[in-house]
Amino acid sequence: MSIEGSFSITQWDEDTLSERSEGIKVSHASIKQVYSGEMSGESSVEFLMSYQSPMSAKFTGFETFVGVVNGLRGTVIFQHSGKFENGIASSDFESIKDAATGELASKTFRGSFKSRKSGKADYTLEADDV
Repeated sequence: MSIEGSFSITQWDEDTLSERSEGIKVSHASIKQVYSGEMSGESSVEFLMSYQSPMSAKFTGFETFVGVVNGLRGTVIFQHSGKFENGIASSDFESIKDAATGELASKTFRGSFKSRKSGKADYTLEADDV
């Protein structure tokens, strides 16, 4: 089943861990988001990012979502693998087996997002039997 909607970033705190003069750096970001659509709720995200330039980065991290997915309540932890290019962030992500709770505990999810302007992004989520 395909689930779609959007999310908005409500908080972004980023700290540089190391940086070279060429603009190459590694940073850590703590992010808060609010979801709407068939997946609604809030999440907190921890990303490690490797910038190749101010407009190009690769990132990985974990997101803890708390809310409702297609009418089922619970929490899910997603693992992300993404990139940032020319002002657009995108990521593929999947749920961590045995890390969900509530009515979502036995579900498996795979998805992706692509950002828009103003801290908003559209997501698509594929779910098993939700």
